[in-house]
Amino acid sequence: MNVLTILPDRPGAEELAKAVRLLREGRVLAFPTETFYGLACDGKNEAAVERLFRVKGRDFRKPVPVIIGDRKALEGIAAEVPPEAEALIRAFWPGALTLVLKALPGVSPRLTAGTGKIGVRLSSHPVARELARGLGGPVTATSANLAGEKECSTAEDVLLALGDRIDGVIDGGRTPGGSGSTLVDVTVKPPAILRKGAVPEERIAAVLGEGLR
Repeated sequence: MNVLTILPDRPGAEELAKAVRLLREGRVLAFPTETFYGLACDGKNEAAVERLFRVKGRDFRKPVPVIIGDRKALEGIAAEVPPEAEALIRAFWPGALTLVLKALPGVSPRLTAGTGKIGVRLSSHPVARELARGLGGPVTATSANLAGEKECSTAEDVLLALGDRIDGVIDGGRTPGGSGSTLVDVTVKPPAILRKGAVPEERIAAVLGEGLR
């Protein structure tokens, strides 16, 4: 087990480079986000994504969201970004808002669970964001715990929960916890909140200026 230590607000270039190398090798790592610790693998590596499901014990019928390193990275994932999504991006990215968008044909069907939709967010946590930037593509962002178990807010909690199932933990200190990211489907009109979370529903409604499902 490789425990990579990175300060939460000052990610070290050497440690991040090592983490990116591991992701490119198809490894699965735990990493801090602005909510809980997540499980990262290269979202474009089908074998790595398959392994992620096995590590977590996740149902293949459930999609897996991803984190990107910058707004431009959406071009390689989303088939379209509707005006409602653009408004929410301006208001809440980087941050704890996951947008469900129509996926490009090349996006792994494991990530979309065959729905043709992909959940994406631009994280406000520097480690999460820099991992995706360094990889040059999306990293998975499902929570770092066994399916159905409690989310983890520290690297120590992750090790207790997952042990040697994963290839490493990037220790970024304690994460805020609380609620996970808010999940909004912007492929439907009006947009639908699929999961309430860190960004309150009323703030989303205020930005959109319309009702929500």
